[in-house]
Amino acid sequence: MLKHFLLGLALTSSLCTAALAQEPKMGGTINAVIQPEPPGLMLALVQNGPTQMVSGNIYEGLLRYSKKLEPLPGLAESWTVSPDAKTYTFKLKPGVTWHDGKPFTSADVLFSVETLRVTHARARGNLVQVDKVEAPDDLTVVFTLKQPFGPFLGIFEVGSMPMIPKHIYEGSDIKTNAANNAPIGTGPFMFKEWKKGSFIQLVKNPNYHIKGKPYIDSIYWQIIPDAAARSVAYETGKVDVLPGGSIENFDVPRVSKLPNTCVTGEGWEFFSPLAWMWLNNRQGPTANKLVRQAIMYAIDREFARDVIWNGLGKVATGPSASTIKYYTDDVRKYPYDPAKAKALLKEAGYKGEKIRMMPLPYGETWLRWAEAIKQNLNDVGITIETVATDVPGYNQKIGEWDFDISYSYLYQYGDPALGVGRNYVSSQIVKGQQFNNVEGYSNPEIDQLFADGAVATPDSKRKEIYDKAQKILVEDVPVAWMLELQFPTIMNCKVKNLITTGIGVNDGFRDAWIDK
Repeated sequence: MLKHFLLGLALTSSLCTAALAQEPKMGGTINAVIQPEPPGLMLALVQNGPTQMVSGNIYEGLLRYSKKLEPLPGLAESWTVSPDAKTYTFKLKPGVTWHDGKPFTSADVLFSVETLRVTHARARGNLVQVDKVEAPDDLTVVFTLKQPFGPFLGIFEVGSMPMIPKHIYEGSDIKTNAANNAPIGTGPFMFKEWKKGSFIQLVKNPNYHIKGKPYIDSIYWQIIPDAAARSVAYETGKVDVLPGGSIENFDVPRVSKLPNTCVTGEGWEFFSPLAWMWLNNRQGPTANKLVRQAIMYAIDREFARDVIWNGLGKVATGPSASTIKYYTDDVRKYPYDPAKAKALLKEAGYKGEKIRMMPLPYGETWLRWAEAIKQNLNDVGITIETVATDVPGYNQKIGEWDFDISYSYLYQYGDPALGVGRNYVSSQIVKGQQFNNVEGYSNPEIDQLFADGAVATPDSKRKEIYDKAQKILVEDVPVAWMLELQFPTIMNCKVKNLITTGIGVNDGFRDAWIDK
């Protein structure tokens, strides 16, 4: 099923790509589903997937990235690297303004960097090799590294390092600043309105720094809680775009065959989403490695892939997706083996203590998956209590470490130094944030391996280090790795040129247009 569906994606993607040769047309509105409703839109504070999808069109980063993960100009129009690979000089694009008309300058970059070190878990880890950041003039920013860091040019994507306005946030409590409710960026679209539970409207930035763009006048992000209703909204023409994850997986093949429908699997290359279950390493039964190993053996991940995810995924082997650098599958394997799980639970001394499991509140597929896994765990004698939340409640409980088992999927960002290590090194155990080492895993050897791997040369040495780290992590099972996820984007074929970078819809509306 997966093979034939992906072949269909390739064919429809090629049809959509043919639109690139056409002359873009101006005007019109695109309606897209956003699922679930974002908990907020201020990218420096909130990094949930839906937030990045909407706000990636409001904010911008210094760089963008191709589908091959090559750096492209963004707010920086050019950059140079010193011969010793320790100094990166960015030349900012002149004439860029914030949505309120104030100029964007190097002072905003410096302010953003210092703010993100505190508020953004991923940025904090990405910037650990930065010794200092300087602004010789309004359009120049110089990053000086402590030592060479090969993936450095990969950290400037809008979701990873969004530029935020110094004049709006300086001297305020960033978490309570009123601008968080009406975010101000430099991007092609400006925030217009958020009617909770109904829609988020973005409108064209008339002073965008790329002349003639964006082509469309407005984006309505439609908030439709019911999965079946989201499918109907597309079928009836109420929405034009179903980003990955908008409808349930079992409905993807049917909706993809509707008339005038284009489908593509592109636009996720930078993310390579990997689903897992957080396992609380601090306390309770899941603090015992043998219990965590038992959980891995107890779960039928192939059933989840084939039945719950409708073939749109690949069973994960460990902390790295198979699509990113330095991946290895030469690690301990955890096939579905209830007998092995029961033996490990007995060895661990587990006596049936209650374990709280918190599903990801992102729709029916995730709830069905939680029910299936609950049954798997019950079958080997693990007592599960399901804890239901909404998205803000989920974020709060994860950030406060108030869970035993919880679901998530996280992005890989093309390199283990950018998207993998943040979930396992002890320096990323920071309360109040959701997408770092919330499980509380601490291993000095892993800390050292990720520190060494980030700066090692040549690539063969980095691979050797990351191979070792993967072996250790898969033995320790700090989290229970589930599936490498696939999220096809479905759209009315009148929407042209939406997926142009490695983050797809997240920054795609800048180039999109409507064939009327």
